[in-house]
Amino acid sequence: MRSIVIHKAKDLRIEETDVQAPKAGEVLVRIATGGICGSDLHYYNHGGFGTIKVKEPMILGHEVSGYIEKIGPEVEGLAVGDLIALSPSRPCNKCQYCLEGKQNHCENMRFYGSAMPFPHIQGAFREMIVADASQCVKADGLTSGEAAMAEPLSVCLHATRRAGDMLGKKVLITGSGPIGTLSVLAARAAGAAEIVVTDLEDQALSFATKVGANKTINMITQASELDVYKEGKGYFDVLFECSGAAPALAAGISVMRPRGIVMQLGLGGDMSIPMQALTAKELDLRGSFRFHEEFAMSVKLMQQGQINVKPLISHTVKLDDAISGFEIAGDRKQAMKAQIEFS
Repeated sequence: MRSIVIHKAKDLRIEETDVQAPKAGEVLVRIATGGICGSDLHYYNHGGFGTIKVKEPMILGHEVSGYIEKIGPEVEGLAVGDLIALSPSRPCNKCQYCLEGKQNHCENMRFYGSAMPFPHIQGAFREMIVADASQCVKADGLTSGEAAMAEPLSVCLHATRRAGDMLGKKVLITGSGPIGTLSVLAARAAGAAEIVVTDLEDQALSFATKVGANKTINMITQASELDVYKEGKGYFDVLFECSGAAPALAAGISVMRPRGIVMQLGLGGDMSIPMQALTAKELDLRGSFRFHEEFAMSVKLMQQGQINVKPLISHTVKLDDAISGFEIAGDRKQAMKAQIEFS
């Protein structure tokens, strides 16, 4: 079978890799669609991020959907031909955090396409993959492209749960990439009354408008429009910081109401924090990392029509054109979510 393998920065290859047979509790999945994530782009453009570097060839990809091709022994609830969203998260369910119900902090996590451990955890950008049946969520009624959006949507649903009660809240989202725009959908589904989104690119902000943002602000050309929200000690109840950029965090904190919630989703390396402003306003700063039970929830919300991710799928390329897909995905002037069709 063919797989998308990163060797080093800008050295992405489509290579033949082996196909395994499913064992007890496992299924063989024919991958249909894979979404190119920001971490995939970091591996492609820089060979990694921060201190995490590719040390051996690694199959990329963790946002995927596919069809059940073969079922191993002791698998129930799945049938050959089922369209499934495939969770990349494989906690051990034995460590202290798993036993506390915090599987996203598993000490032995096997997350597809990660160079954090060595040997690396191979990813899901391949024509066939053997997966645990527990990773598979049936996605009847969705397209394979929608099903592949379950993973990034889960990230945003987890952050929304961490933020607490959202009903009637005024929300600011800094960063209008895939996570920022999906956060618009997640916050709205949770009952947010008003959502404002900031970014540096008009094209990215246009997608936020498509999915229901009340207002967008380009922080290069319209930064002064954020100033009105500073009056009366601030305006927003919740901040979703999705850019991973310190200036965005500082700007967001400046327009927060006292005792508001700051959710940090963006992973851009170490960031300076305006601690005095955070303290004076008695803001709660909360991190949000990955997800677990939200994965099945994301599929259900899409199936029920409560969340529509279709407007965010901006580009789709064939497997043979994977490299051009990565180039498109990295161009924020045109792309929101670029996906690869495997079959």
